[in-house]
Amino acid sequence: MTGEHVVVLELTLIEGAHLADLVTQFADLLADRPADGTTVPDDPAIARLVPDAYREDAEAAREFRALTSADLLDRRLDDAGAVLQDLSPDGVPLDASNLDDDTLMHTFVVRLPPERSRAWLRTLNALRLVLATRLGIDTEDDHAAGDPRFAIFDWLGYRLDGLVAALDD
Repeated sequence: MTGEHVVVLELTLIEGAHLADLVTQFADLLADRPADGTTVPDDPAIARLVPDAYREDAEAAREFRALTSADLLDRRLDDAGAVLQDLSPDGVPLDASNLDDDTLMHTFVVRLPPERSRAWLRTLNALRLVLATRLGIDTEDDHAAGDPRFAIFDWLGYRLDGLVAALDD
C-alpha cells in the first residue's frame, strides 16, 4: 500500500451488531424516500439530510434540490451499504440476538482505507443527523449530557470523533 492511510477500528461484537442495525434502519429510511427530488421530503429526518441551498429563494431551492438530492441520498445509501459490508465479518451480518453475553464482548477489527473511512464518516454523521431530528436536537441546548435518551447519539459522536482523530493523524 503506497502511503495509503488505513484506519484500524476495533469494535465489540455488540457494538458492531447495534451499529449494523442502525445502519440497516438508515438504509431502509433512504430506500423508502419518494423518488421526486423536487419537493421537500415529508420526513423531517430526510429533509435534514438535504437542507435547502437557498433559504430566501424557494424556486432556486427547488431547482437545486431537483438536481442534487437524489444523487446525494443515493450516495448516502451506497455509503451505508459499504459500512454494512464492513460490519459483516466473513460476509455474515452481525446479529446480537444469537450471541451469548460473553461472546458479545469479543472484539473484531475493521480496516478502513481512505475511501471507506470517508463512507463511514458520512454515514455516522448522517445517522447523528437523523437521530438528532428524531430526538428534537436542533441546538446544543436541546441535548442534556448524561440523559439516557441521547446515549446512542452520544456513542455515535464518540465513534465519529475517534474516526476523525485517526484520519487527522
